[in-house]
Amino acid sequence: MELLINAFNLILYQPLFNALILLYQYLPGRDFGIAVIVLTLLIRLILYPSMAQSLRSQKALSLLQPKIQEIQKKYKQDLAKQSRAMIELYKKEKISPLSGIFPLLIQLPILIALYRLFWKGFEEKQMIFLYSFIPTPGGIDPMFLNLLDLARPSIVLAVLAGALQYFQGRGMVASQSALKNPSGKRGVGFSEMLQKQMLYFFPVLTVFILWNLPSAIGLYWIATTAFSIAQQYLIFKPAGETPIRSVTAG
Repeated sequence: MELLINAFNLILYQPLFNALILLYQYLPGRDFGIAVIVLTLLIRLILYPSMAQSLRSQKALSLLQPKIQEIQKKYKQDLAKQSRAMIELYKKEKISPLSGIFPLLIQLPILIALYRLFWKGFEEKQMIFLYSFIPTPGGIDPMFLNLLDLARPSIVLAVLAGALQYFQGRGMVASQSALKNPSGKRGVGFSEMLQKQMLYFFPVLTVFILWNLPSAIGLYWIATTAFSIAQQYLIFKPAGETPIRSVTAG
């Protein structure tokens, strides 16, 4: 366990911590909130290709839903044939139903490191993680625009993060529904019902999580969700009839 913790610190936590300190020291104004936002954007830019691929996979699967439903209806009484037909369909269209999951799994350790960074990064004892060539900041002022103490919880940021989470989820559901049902008919299946439940569940969970955490985490959540909304729009924006293979090729 200690070996894993040391590897985690060396590979993820320490580089992110040093990047945050560098941004804090050298960005104009020495504003910790601005440093958090810039660090979040840099991370999202680095992860952009993997996240874009994940969204493209979701888009491709949404486009494929009519054919999937046809197979499910045709082989309703024979699950073995249904599974073989689904595999053949995925193979023909060069789509992996799991391809959208792996980029999200890659992000998980980064998210854990960032949460720890914003949770513990204000403490002076964390300065032992500074690289030798980076000067010690001599204490961090956690104020954001001289208005908000990012070391303390903020109900306003927690609610704003939850609202953006809802907006993102609503946009994703609307985009996928438009691809699955070009005619505009509303779905009433189990997956549609589950999506609607999650649409409200995750924003509430977001507010609950951020309610008592340092608002630096809420600021990070807001910045990364706003970036995700923009990326989601670019991937799912209407562009005429697009062949499934061209969607997954990028």
